[in-house]
Amino acid sequence: IPVFILAGLLVHCVFLVSIFDIYFSSPLVHGMTPQQTLLPPPAKRLVLFVADGLRADSLYELNSNNRPQAPYLRGILENNGSWGISHTRVPTESRPGHVALIAGFYEDVSAVAKGWKENPVEFDSVFNQSKYTWSWGSPDILPMFAKGATGDHVYTFCYAAESEDFGAQDAAKLDTWVFDHVKSFFNSSRSNQTLFSALNEDKVVLFLHLLGIDTNGHAHRPYSREYKENIKVVDEGVKEIASMIENFYENDGKTAFILTSDHGMTDWGSHGAGHPSETLTPLIVWGAGVNYPQKVMSQFFEDNFLKEWKLENLKRLDVNQADIAPLMASLIGVPFPLNSVGTLPLEYLNNSAHFKAESMFTNAVQILEQFKVKMHQKKETTLSFLFTPFKPLSDSEQINFLKKTRLYIQQHKYDEAVSLCKTLINLALEGLSYYHTYDRLFLGLSIAMGFVGWTTYVILVIIKTHTNLTRTVQTYNKESTVLFYAFAVVGMIIAFFLLIQTCPWTYYIYCLLPVPVWYAVMRELPVIQDLAANPSLHIGQCIGFLLVCTLGIEILVFSFFYRSTLTIGLLVFAGWPMITQLWVRAKTTALVWTLLCVLLAVFPLMPVVGREPNIPLVIATGLLTLLISCFSLACRCQSENKHRSNELKVYFCQMLSITLSTYVVSSTHDSLKNKQGLPVLNQIISWMTLVSSLVLPLLSSTFLFQRLFSILLSLMSTYLLLSTGYEALFPLVLSGLMLVWINMEQEALQHYGLSLKPKLAVFNFAYATDITQFRQLHLDDVRRSFFFVFFIVTAFFGTGNIASVNSFDPASVYCFLTVFSPFMMGGLLVLKVVIPFVLVSCAFEAVQVTTQLSSKSLFLIVLVISDIMALHFFFLVKDYGSWLDIGTSISHYVLVMSLTIFMMLMNGLAQLLTTKRLELPRRTKHHS
Repeated sequence: IPVFILAGLLVHCVFLVSIFDIYFSSPLVHGMTPQQTLLPPPAKRLVLFVADGLRADSLYELNSNNRPQAPYLRGILENNGSWGISHTRVPTESRPGHVALIAGFYEDVSAVAKGWKENPVEFDSVFNQSKYTWSWGSPDILPMFAKGATGDHVYTFCYAAESEDFGAQDAAKLDTWVFDHVKSFFNSSRSNQTLFSALNEDKVVLFLHLLGIDTNGHAHRPYSREYKENIKVVDEGVKEIASMIENFYENDGKTAFILTSDHGMTDWGSHGAGHPSETLTPLIVWGAGVNYPQKVMSQFFEDNFLKEWKLENLKRLDVNQADIAPLMASLIGVPFPLNSVGTLPLEYLNNSAHFKAESMFTNAVQILEQFKVKMHQKKETTLSFLFTPFKPLSDSEQINFLKKTRLYIQQHKYDEAVSLCKTLINLALEGLSYYHTYDRLFLGLSIAMGFVGWTTYVILVIIKTHTNLTRTVQTYNKESTVLFYAFAVVGMIIAFFLLIQTCPWTYYIYCLLPVPVWYAVMRELPVIQDLAANPSLHIGQCIGFLLVCTLGIEILVFSFFYRSTLTIGLLVFAGWPMITQLWVRAKTTALVWTLLCVLLAVFPLMPVVGREPNIPLVIATGLLTLLISCFSLACRCQSENKHRSNELKVYFCQMLSITLSTYVVSSTHDSLKNKQGLPVLNQIISWMTLVSSLVLPLLSSTFLFQRLFSILLSLMSTYLLLSTGYEALFPLVLSGLMLVWINMEQEALQHYGLSLKPKLAVFNFAYATDITQFRQLHLDDVRRSFFFVFFIVTAFFGTGNIASVNSFDPASVYCFLTVFSPFMMGGLLVLKVVIPFVLVSCAFEAVQVTTQLSSKSLFLIVLVISDIMALHFFFLVKDYGSWLDIGTSISHYVLVMSLTIFMMLMNGLAQLLTTKRLELPRRTKHHS
């Protein structure tokens, strides 16, 4: 068994990692030469304000009195500069947003695994190309641009990471800190000759990263008074800094200003996915070399924002976020960042047609350079007769484009030159994408073959070792030796083929994996022959059974896209006792089952968690849990004359834990509401509850219902601390259904005459692993396994679509910590998702032992179901279309693959939680 499990884990880890190699490897190439326009630039210096987390509508809309939210910036876009919307891409997080703004490329998804703080890949940026860059702001963002820079010309001034506190009195102080430090920096330069002369050089960048708006948005939501007040603080600060800089340089007219944001924010205060509120950010540009406002009679955009914002008559110039990097480079005359894929937005420039054409030509050559390097790399690692080049940009076509453009510029046909450059840029970007995805089909087919082979092998193992359908005893003969050598030869041919193309080592794993897997399948051929010859199998029955299985799996796949599918599934489950006549045997159990299924079916119809916090409901759930535990205690006291004092101690500890959790949720929420931060006592209680909830169940009795109820109480206390609304009720309803499910499976077992009924009330987990009692698999066990997978998916999606980054609400972890810490917060949010998962796994463990099945046999069926689902999602992964689709498609595949690997671990955890027991030291006591 261990060998099989290890092989399974290994195979699934390869399947999981493969998606990042096939779809999301880093697009960056190195070895290009910097490209720069030789004409003099309009500005000597650039000031970049990035208001982190600022939505476009929050800045541009008018307030209830018909006055602008940011009067100074509104005045700029009406009288002095150009404006528009900058469209960001997913993931809408701070790091990828800043990389797009300052380096001009969209960071690949693989950066997620490496955290947003460090440089997962080396890249060039506008800061690196500048003569000097001074930056002020958050320690999460500034260091990565300083680290990526060559030489020592990017300077950073950061506040302490602890300042980023969601529970603090006012996060706007983060922005005030930046403005104050910039002012004192300029004041100190008057008495520092070295600094003064450096500031008077050309190609200087000043970067102000303003995190207050983002922090206030997370803590109080974007429609809150705090968020709007923070916008006013930023508006006032930008006004003061712009005025001070103009005075410092004696109004020489050589300063360009840009204000934008790295990403927006949803109405419920999160970001990361592709909702318009997250991807639409403001862009206002003014100063040297920038166009003045352009009046228009009418303009058409698909959204209706212009009317809402009363800006119909001012030309709106939309850009992609990566276009801002070439715009900055063009304004101060530095080379375009080497990896930039942005297109220079010419409508923002107030310069000669010649300058615009030359800048556009530089932009096109810079992107074409990347294309050439990429093509050269691919050509080197592919056999010449197999290499298919990107036709629209063959070597002759490239030369033709460049010659034509140069000629147009010499003949002063600047518009034609610009349009030709735009065509060249689009073709070069298409070509980059073509070579980046060159091996995708070949790798995808290898993985798919591995998937199909593995699933077939698991099915054959189930049939061979856990059913009575086959009689074959494996014999090793001459044929099996020939088979082994045949597959070894195939493996060697594949390896040789990869070797002469100097492929990366991961390609060997993906392409060679199907070989041993299919060898294992071919060795089990006698099992298939035996099945075909079995007279007890009816073709009609088999086809019907397969259709039902397919329908069930399709429903599960659909539930990943539409949560309401789970409701339909649960309602079908509610009718299961009626369909199978089980209700005749146990009317009360069947009625409770139906009621709880209907109750649980309500959850997937509710809005995603975190959008509307409802603390009173969490408190009510805590009190309800206490009521249930008191009722349970009373029942236990009646049924047992002698109950052990240790058991009662544990029970009271758990009830106390629930009481404390309910109190902590209530008081923490009040404290944060009054801006008093997170009370230290509450924080201590929360962490102690979390630790104790893992130990307390192991101290309780191993009798079936007592142990399961103990696990529920312990996990419930932690879950309450992580809840902000209706989801607090979810584990209670789910556990109720799980307990009834255990009873229902007992009835089903007798209904099919498979075994005698063990008494559940006295059933003990500790003695449940007697190997002689295991029976063979029956067709109904496939339904049992399907129920488990369905409940696991319900545990995941019952309270929200966890596949979407933006459905995580930081408010869930405020009982534990309020200072921004992505990995700690992420860990607690994952724990919140895992708790319902553990409850289902423990119930499934109970179902296995009470229905006398080895955990391996049922688990193998579960593996087959989840692998078939994973294969679905493998083919549904996208890297095109809207960024929301891309993000969702990746997370679905990763989720199902993780689920499979996770279920292997959960199986072990459930066994530990149900069967192991820690004994408390006993003392003899005299009771009066």
